[in-house]
Amino acid sequence: MASQEPEGAIKALAADHLPDSGVQEEKLQGRSYHDGGTLSCYSEGSGQGSDFSRNDCEHAEDDTADSTSDKKRRGKRGRRPNFAYGIAPPLSDDSHGLGSDTEEEEIFQETERLLTHDRRGFEVSGHYLSRPEKTSSNQTLMHLIKGNLGTGILAMPDAIKNSGLLTGCCLLPIMAIICMHSMHLLVWSASELQARLHRSNLTYALVGEAAFAHGPPRLRFLSTFARTTLNSFLVITQLGFCCVYVVFIATNIKQVFDVIFPGGLWDLHAYIAIISVPVLALSMIKTLKKLYYPSLLSNVLIITGLVLLLVYLLQDLPNAKDRKQFSSWEAIPLFLSTSIYAFEGIGVVLPLHRNMQHPEDLGGYNGVLNTGMILVTCLYIGMGFFGYLKYGELVQGSITLNLPKEEPLAMSISLIFVVAIFLTYALMLYVPVELTWPHLVARFARYTRRKNTVYFFRAGLVLITLLFAALIPHIGLFISLVGAMASSTLALIFPPMLHSLTFYDTISWIGLLKNMFIMVFGLVCFFTGSYYSIAAIVKEMSSSPESFTSF
Repeated sequence: MASQEPEGAIKALAADHLPDSGVQEEKLQGRSYHDGGTLSCYSEGSGQGSDFSRNDCEHAEDDTADSTSDKKRRGKRGRRPNFAYGIAPPLSDDSHGLGSDTEEEEIFQETERLLTHDRRGFEVSGHYLSRPEKTSSNQTLMHLIKGNLGTGILAMPDAIKNSGLLTGCCLLPIMAIICMHSMHLLVWSASELQARLHRSNLTYALVGEAAFAHGPPRLRFLSTFARTTLNSFLVITQLGFCCVYVVFIATNIKQVFDVIFPGGLWDLHAYIAIISVPVLALSMIKTLKKLYYPSLLSNVLIITGLVLLLVYLLQDLPNAKDRKQFSSWEAIPLFLSTSIYAFEGIGVVLPLHRNMQHPEDLGGYNGVLNTGMILVTCLYIGMGFFGYLKYGELVQGSITLNLPKEEPLAMSISLIFVVAIFLTYALMLYVPVELTWPHLVARFARYTRRKNTVYFFRAGLVLITLLFAALIPHIGLFISLVGAMASSTLALIFPPMLHSLTFYDTISWIGLLKNMFIMVFGLVCFFTGSYYSIAAIVKEMSSSPESFTSF
């Protein structure tokens, strides 16, 4: 967010991250946020900040109905508004906002810093923590690439195993195109809604709320539910990432110690218990500013580890004819779930777009978004192709587990990734804390306002991730489950839905059919991926419980 943005708009954004109450109500030029008009805010004195008011809606629709010139400005196609990727003008100085309460300002500032980070925990715009400057197109490109390089790229060989060598290499570009287009749909919707609301800082959840509030009249009462649903999936996704990180760290540490102490010192659950201590300690850091340098170090370690990993994968490669070109139809949903998990960087797009010097450079056929995602797709295909080509059916949920255990360099690569993923765990936990803690403070103020209560809440979330990691200590299956249940919703289902709602009165029938196809595809990935992931987990637990600890 630009530093010169009016104070009223800054204070208004703080309400997005605070619980609704009669005292803390967002006001935006005296209009109801759910009135379906061109401006939004919460009705005063109701104590129901986000409730839909039919009477207000009827008057607001008469006063703020779209004029003919406004519809011409938005265009007939409904696919891309003229000002897509542009930044909407800021609010006027007389805009209403929250009072300048110290605690509210702190929550707002921390949330704004959060918006400069990727949802996978890798730094997206860390320089913003020290100076609120806009990023250039090249910087945004680098941030976009870094934001998509997480545990997903290490699981791509396992994804190719579930699809087959030829099938996976053909399907990955198709998945990339669909995910890229969904990112464009989200940015187009956000740009249109920001222009209507005269705001330049809508989050993913607020875009969902505004799309329903200004969509078809019969669906406007679902606006609050849409925001709650999006925030819920964000929390589920982040906690799922945390669980995957715990399993990844424990599994790789166990592999190293099994080499140092032949015969196996402990099982995987013991290592999960051991790492819980440093994970709990790191998770007690409440501010992103203190996590800036750990995030920076994590980026360096990730890049170093990927380079060294490719050294092993490109040596002594077998013939591609020795590998399966197609696996089985039952395993395809697992491939799709893992791919969506890897490509699900849609939460990065809006913060990057908002922080660019030239937001229009994000779009276009050769824009930052397409260029960055094409490079990421090439990295995914390369890692998946060479990883599966080298290790075949023996490839595991993380390619680091296939490295030669006796070689010091291989052990170093595993430890590099362990440290890098460990340093990002606290960033993963930051999102669910920021989305849930303010609501708990409002509902249980008698208990939550006590000193150090937030630390117990953070520790509780950490214990939840440790518990699920202990229950399902299998990296590949856990990644597929998270990708199917959470990532597919955020990356494939909601973006075309919100785009159709935002442009419901101007979108063409071709555009609507295209959006419906993406939504149906996302629903198929959700149900089939969840079913086969859970079935695979149950099969592993019932047939060979030891496999969950031995890999």
